Amino acid sequence: MSMQAGSRKPVRFRGRSYLAYMLTPEPPVYEWLVDLNSWISQAPAYFVGKPVILDLSAVTLSNSAIVQLISELLSRGIRIMGLEGVDPHAVGPDLPPVLAGGRLVAIADPLESAPRAEPAPAQPQEPATLLLEHPVRSGQSVVFPHGDITVLGSVASGAEIIAGGSIHVYGTLRGRAFAGSHGNERARIFCSKVEAELLAISGFYRAADDIEPRLRSQPIQAWLKGDAMYVAPLN
Repeated sequence: MSMQAGSRKPVRFRGRSYLAYMLTPEPPVYEWLVDLNSWISQAPAYFVGKPVILDLSAVTLSNSAIVQLISELLSRGIRIMGLEGVDPHAVGPDLPPVLAGGRLVAIADPLESAPRAEPAPAQPQEPATLLLEHPVRSGQSVVFPHGDITVLGSVASGAEIIAGGSIHVYGTLRGRAFAGSHGNERARIFCSKVEAELLAISGFYRAADDIEPRLRSQPIQAWLKGDAMYVAPLN
């Protein structure tokens, strides 16, 4: 028996508010992601299942760059439900909606509010070098903020190595290398064959186009001197 039109229940629309978390990237974005990686390493499950708003008021990004940033955050377990601080008319259909009308509320820092653990018995000091015996594949991100990273193989295009100290790659470096990620200006980058997408040391960087052609596919070292980053043959 069919239901008469007059007996159908009306469609109801209701409002419901939820607490959303806001992330505000600052330039340069890759350094902000490094800091975010360090924070997440201390609270890896903090953003799981939480709605997050991406505030872009401090950066100027193209539509494709916003898509890439959202993808980077998703790879870290952070799902973006909306945007703020960007022109709604400039946002493509492949991006979350631009939101307005929210108000700031205080959120406790889990790293500060967490109960303090009792001091553990003294343990032997861990080595200040992370040794990777296998190649780093495309899409992988290796972060070691406490010292050097040594890669016995190669670093593929699309991969990234982030170290608080120096980086040593015994194979070909095709991806991105970030040394001195916490401000260590004495950090260096060494590799047996440079085809890198990006080299960076303590906030200074060289993109692929900024590396001299004569150095491509050659063993090199990179270091800071004053306010400049140098890349030279590894003799």
